[in-house]
Amino acid sequence: MQAPVLSGPQYLREGLKLVLSPGLRLFVLLPLAVNLLLFGGLIWFAGHQFSLWVDHLMPTLPGWLSFLTYILWPLFVVLVALMVFFTFTLLANVIAAPFNGFLAEKVEVVVRGQDNFPAFSWGELVAMVPRTFSREMRKLGYFLPRAIGLFILSLIPVVNVIAAPLWLAFGVWMMAIQYIDYPADNNKMSWQDMLAWLRSKRWQSLGFGGITYLALMIPLVNVLMMPAAVAGATLFWVRERK
Repeated sequence: MQAPVLSGPQYLREGLKLVLSPGLRLFVLLPLAVNLLLFGGLIWFAGHQFSLWVDHLMPTLPGWLSFLTYILWPLFVVLVALMVFFTFTLLANVIAAPFNGFLAEKVEVVVRGQDNFPAFSWGELVAMVPRTFSREMRKLGYFLPRAIGLFILSLIPVVNVIAAPLWLAFGVWMMAIQYIDYPADNNKMSWQDMLAWLRSKRWQSLGFGGITYLALMIPLVNVLMMPAAVAGATLFWVRERK
């Protein structure tokens, strides 16, 4: 029997197969276009600012400790990369939320084999915008205080050495929340109930969030993996709810 934490890669792999299937390709095109534009902007912007951010966060060491620069510099490169990637991923999901919610709805129809959702119409997609935007704002309300705390920690000399692993752990948890919330919201589960449910399946959630985080950090591949993560999260929702 497969260990719960190892079910994450399986859900993401099956999600990728689903979004590449003929019946769902149409619903992937719009979020895919949004992701291409946003990640193109991310690469351009980060390329111009990355070194400046690393230099700003690096602590100033006395001369006799200058040898530590070669040890600390890679750590702060990773820290900045995690912060930039995570922030822009959340921004991309806010913009693409109605399309992701709609994709999650259609994936659930395919997985369950029964359609309890309204037939497709552009009006239905537009009607999802206020609801999904409100839910994304709720995610930001959860994310921002914790991210600000981690950012402040990143600015404190010596202590900021532990910021990178904390950002990574927080990012993995947020990836689970970000994507599994789409099917949860479609099925009218409240925000607090959704968080409580994810905590009750903490290891499965972290397993899915971890593989999603890793996949989304691969340039170019990440553009396709975002809709795959939506589909994988929907599979997670349907199977784990049973």
